[in-house]
Amino acid sequence: MFDNFSTKISKIFDSISGKKFISEDDLSATMREIRIALLEADVSLAVAKDFIEKVKAEANGKEVVKSISAGQMVVKIVHDELVKLLGSEKSELNLNVKQPAIIMLVGLQGAGKSTTAGKLASLLKNKKHKKVLLASLDTYRPAAQEQLEILAKKVGVEVVEIIADQKPLEITKRAIQKAELLGSEVLILDTAGRTHLNEELMQELSEIKKIANPSEILLTVDALIGQDAINVAKSFNERLEINGVILTRLDGDSRGGAALTMKSATNCAIKFIGVGEKLDELEEFNPSRIASRIIGMGDVVSLVEKAQEMFDVQEMEKSAKKMQKGQFDLNDLLSQIRNMKKMGGIGSIIKFLPGASKLKEHIGKISDTEKEMIRQEALILSMTKKERANPELLNSSRKFRIAKGAGSNIQEVNRLLKKYKQIQKMMKKFGKIDPRKMAEMMDEKEMSKLKDFVN
Repeated sequence: MFDNFSTKISKIFDSISGKKFISEDDLSATMREIRIALLEADVSLAVAKDFIEKVKAEANGKEVVKSISAGQMVVKIVHDELVKLLGSEKSELNLNVKQPAIIMLVGLQGAGKSTTAGKLASLLKNKKHKKVLLASLDTYRPAAQEQLEILAKKVGVEVVEIIADQKPLEITKRAIQKAELLGSEVLILDTAGRTHLNEELMQELSEIKKIANPSEILLTVDALIGQDAINVAKSFNERLEINGVILTRLDGDSRGGAALTMKSATNCAIKFIGVGEKLDELEEFNPSRIASRIIGMGDVVSLVEKAQEMFDVQEMEKSAKKMQKGQFDLNDLLSQIRNMKKMGGIGSIIKFLPGASKLKEHIGKISDTEKEMIRQEALILSMTKKERANPELLNSSRKFRIAKGAGSNIQEVNRLLKKYKQIQKMMKKFGKIDPRKMAEMMDEKEMSKLKDFVN
């Protein structure tokens, strides 16, 4: 989403890092580069200019505070202003109403409303533990209702049955009745879209709103349309008073301008972002965390939360105990490879890490590493249970059988075993470390700098 913008911002900050004072010339040059980066990210000129003026007013003449360098001070000021630009605080769904809480999804055709409805149902069911009912009000687009039925089955939630020739307003009434009958906590209404804004569309949506009285009206907007997303949001907000925005396709070639300016231009908070095609690839929009990613600070908290959602807690505790004892076999290595794949691979994890934009410069090496992990998984799966638990059993004939079974060669098997022994050696050392002495191994000065920076 913000890859190019983040890369440019990181390079700008590199040029001033280590300076003890912020001179007028340094500040002007830095702000000029940031403004260019904002404009190239498809941020409107007015918003970019206002952002720069606020940063300059805050940064001009400031001296170093405690152990923070001038460069770090500028980074912090830009981070704080980015948070304000993105919406300051995470905007929660209003579900604290009489059940069912009704969420009405609106937007233009092609923005990904139906897929987003499925993703939102998945998120509410799996993360918020809500009983969800889906209803398609799109009687215009061919197979739109059937599409939502398929998505509902994949997610594992109820869906309102299709009745031929029934109009959107009638479906809305029937959906509310079914939600009440089933005891659904949330009803998601997937409304019809058009290829462009028109009075007929807005009139239908207004009538649905009167009948449903939704607690949330969420506009689904394709981030790839850039600043036009702002105009679409303004138009829908004028007629429907929307409660928030869901930006889709932020995993594509979007430059991020819509996300950066949506709140300031429309006063409508971004509540969710679509970051992939899979049903679990809808993220809650957190301005502070997104700002941290943009300026290269990473978002380790989100990474940990993602890991907690995907990994089996008991399995993780079991692995941790084995590591403490210095025990590690090929079953554990297989588990690590599969956990990495669950997280979306190395490329997906990197975006959450500090300095992500610099790490992505080595994307070719990352791709090679991920391919190697797939080969290693195939090799381990070609082994017997005894061989995985005790790799010392692997002689030449066994290695040949394993390589043949995985469609590989002896050299790959030896490479895997070499990697395994390196990790095993590291784990044995880790197991001998007294946890109470871990803090002593860390650089206290660096930790102090980080603490001052975050505060």
